[in-house]
Amino acid sequence: MSTREIKIGCEFVHQSRWNVSSVFQVEPVADQAAEVVSSSWTFDPDGTSRTYHDLYGNPCRRLVIPSGRSTITYEATVIVPDAVEEADEDAPEVLPPDLPDDVLIYTLPSRYCLPDVLGAEAWKQFGQMPPGYRRVQAICDYVNGHLKFQYGTSNARTTAADVHASGYGVCRDFTHLAVSLCRALNIPARYVFGYLPEIEVEVKDAPMDFAAWMEVYLGDRWYTFDPRNNERRKGRILIGRGRDAGDVAMATTFGAPYLESMLVIAEDAVPVA
Repeated sequence: MSTREIKIGCEFVHQSRWNVSSVFQVEPVADQAAEVVSSSWTFDPDGTSRTYHDLYGNPCRRLVIPSGRSTITYEATVIVPDAVEEADEDAPEVLPPDLPDDVLIYTLPSRYCLPDVLGAEAWKQFGQMPPGYRRVQAICDYVNGHLKFQYGTSNARTTAADVHASGYGVCRDFTHLAVSLCRALNIPARYVFGYLPEIEVEVKDAPMDFAAWMEVYLGDRWYTFDPRNNERRKGRILIGRGRDAGDVAMATTFGAPYLESMLVIAEDAVPVA
C-alpha cells in the first residue's frame, strides 16, 4: 500500500500568575495505522515533562505551565496509508451478550453521551432499520443534517441532549450525539479525537483545529465514522479514545492559566512510497 507523510503539531501560548500542573494529550496513540518517524517538544522558557498512559491506553504528557508567559510546542512527522478508512456495509451489529468484556463500557451513559435520555428518539428514528453498518451510517446522516456547525454554541457543560435540542454545535458535539444514539441502540461507540488534514477535500476557510469523530464496534472490530464531515477521509491521526470528550481532553490544567493562543498543524507533505 502506498503511503504519505503528514506533518502534525500544536502550539499553546499561556499567561499564568502561578506554576500550574498540567496534562496534555496531543501525541498519536500507538495502536493505529500510522508511524511516527520524528517528534519533538519545545518549551519556552525551558521545562521538563514525562509521559504515562491513561486507562484507555492513550499517551499523556505531564508538565508544568510556568508563571508568566510561556509557549509549549509539539511537532511530529507521521507516515500514514494513502487511503481512506476501511468500511464494510455488511458488517453486523453484535448483541450485548456476545460483546467482548472491554467493549461493554462503550454502550453505557457517560458525562456527555446520554443514551438513556435520547433513547426514545433513537428508537423512533432508527429502531425499525435493519441492524448493522448501514444503520450506523444512517445515524451519522441524521446528525450531520440535524446539527449546524457553529463555534460558540456549546461549552464544557453541553451534553448530547443539549445539542440535539439546540441544533447547533462543533465537531465534539456532533460526535457526542452520534455516540449517544448508537449506544441507545446497544451499539458500542467510543469518542475519538485527533489530527485531520484537509487531503483531497474542499479546504475550509477556517483555522486548522483538532477534530473529533467516533469508532463503532461491528462484527469483530472497530470502524471509523465521522458525523461532522460525514465522509471517509485520508490522513486521520488518532490522539485519544474514550467514552466522551471528558476522557480525552487535549489539556487538563490543575489551575486556571489564561490560554492566549492555540495553533494546530495537520498538513500533507511530500508523498512517500
